[in-house]
Amino acid sequence: MKTMLTVGVLLGVLVVAAVLVYRWMAAAAPVELSTHGMVAMALGVLGTLVLGVGLMFLVFYSHRRGYDQAADEWRRDRRDRE
Repeated sequence: MKTMLTVGVLLGVLVVAAVLVYRWMAAAAPVELSTHGMVAMALGVLGTLVLGVGLMFLVFYSHRRGYDQAADEWRRDRRDRE
């Protein structure tokens, strides 16, 4: 239930942000963005989100699998020697 609520809230924030950005862009009347520009911006935003989510996934995956432990033990051993 918590996950569904969190996803719902985050999707709501995303929709509100998208509406605000659209209204802001519409208010900037002298600046026109072509369809190609909108597509390029949407692809850039989507690519950035995918990259960010992918990197965060790798961070959590690495932590849960214990791949970070070796580096932590090395640091602990090094600290003990000093």
